[in-house]
Amino acid sequence: MTSIKDFGPEIATLRHMARPAQQRAKRTADPKAAWPRDFIWGVSTSSFQIEGATREDGRGQSIWDTFGAAGRVANHDTGDVACDHYHRYAEDVALMRELGVQAYRFSVAWPRLLPQGRGSANEAGLAFYDRLIDALLAAGIEPWLCLYHWDLPQALDDLGGWTTRDAAGWFADYAALVACRYGDRVKRFATFNEPSVFTLFGYGFGDSAPGASGPVMLRQAMHHVNLAHGAAVDVLRALVPKASIGAIHNYQPCLPATPADAQAAELFGAYWNSAFPDPQCLGAYPPRLADAFAPYVQPGDLARICRPTDWFGLNHYSPIYAKADPSAPLGFTFGPAPSDLTRTPIEWPIYPDAFRDTLLEVSARYRLPVYVLENGFGGHDTPDAAGKVADAPRIDFLKAYTDAMRRAIADGADVRGYFVWSLLDNFEWGSGYGVRFGLVYVDYPTQMRIPKASFRWYADLIKSARQKDGLKGTS
Repeated sequence: MTSIKDFGPEIATLRHMARPAQQRAKRTADPKAAWPRDFIWGVSTSSFQIEGATREDGRGQSIWDTFGAAGRVANHDTGDVACDHYHRYAEDVALMRELGVQAYRFSVAWPRLLPQGRGSANEAGLAFYDRLIDALLAAGIEPWLCLYHWDLPQALDDLGGWTTRDAAGWFADYAALVACRYGDRVKRFATFNEPSVFTLFGYGFGDSAPGASGPVMLRQAMHHVNLAHGAAVDVLRALVPKASIGAIHNYQPCLPATPADAQAAELFGAYWNSAFPDPQCLGAYPPRLADAFAPYVQPGDLARICRPTDWFGLNHYSPIYAKADPSAPLGFTFGPAPSDLTRTPIEWPIYPDAFRDTLLEVSARYRLPVYVLENGFGGHDTPDAAGKVADAPRIDFLKAYTDAMRRAIADGADVRGYFVWSLLDNFEWGSGYGVRFGLVYVDYPTQMRIPKASFRWYADLIKSARQKDGLKGTS
């Protein structure tokens, strides 16, 4: 899940002047047009956010275990138990089957497979993902495997983590282990989830694991993650016949909090939106950052990074707003969103037109099929007296954003799938368990799963879309 910090108290007193240019464009696409044939509907999760069992069956520690143990997460929450998916995966697969999704995007925990990040593999950890993948396939659900969703082994961070060039080789070896073990059953692979988020927050702002802060460390980490992406693409391509490979990027308009913040927004947008997909897909860092990255780029690096991929994974929630801050490590920080925008309970603006605009922009710029691999609504859901969770605002959000996606497709965006974040309420990084994004409510003390009203709404959407496509409504 995108770990954008709350936008903070509303300090703006004027209506915001900046909007995506296409907001004022006339809408001509039919929002009721049929979905593309073979459109894929799914849900997403990540290993650290749901698995728990952080000290079982030989798993090593990750940087997020360390970060949580240091009390740096809200309410001193940790991922020690999370949703206990490690023991309850069969129940969660049954929920996905009931939902009717065709695909499940999950991540593999690097420290569960390689407790030291390299060297000897952990058979118990490997076997867990065997069981999960086999259960998915038995349920008619395609596994989409993401190699990295932020849980770097602590042993590798002790050696410099992403700030050392050696990390690309470590990651390639890890990718080879995953490919050899699961490539007979898994064909959809993502290298990284939201690399700009975990590097900006982990090495730039210092608000996420491993909690470092500084421009040099940030740029080193970003470049080495890019190198790791390219190396992993080559490994997967060589070891998995018919592999379909991509990376997952957060991408959204980055707008100035005030007219005086225009340059800050341009710089923030280069880091947030372009520092990874541009070199990975276009073979160059964005012009705004080229000089800053030059000291870390060795001859041949951009060719190593820009390897052929099959699709573009997009995570999108809302626009972000930038504010110039000379005291900040990078000279900018998050600014307040316009006071007139509707927001989620966690203060993220609700702006479906920005989603439509982003789909069109990404599709045109990178010329790859786009799969929306995260989109969702964070709130503070609670069961009612009857034990049901009526989350009408989430339904309204999903309805508005899927309608915006349909308009983008009608206007020419090559969008081929949509995955809701998330199947389950879970550990939401720095927010701990205080924010809920799931279609399924998790009662953490008992681990009871309660499908919310949005679960039923999404199941009906999938069934309707697939029936119009001449397919069965459930997997």
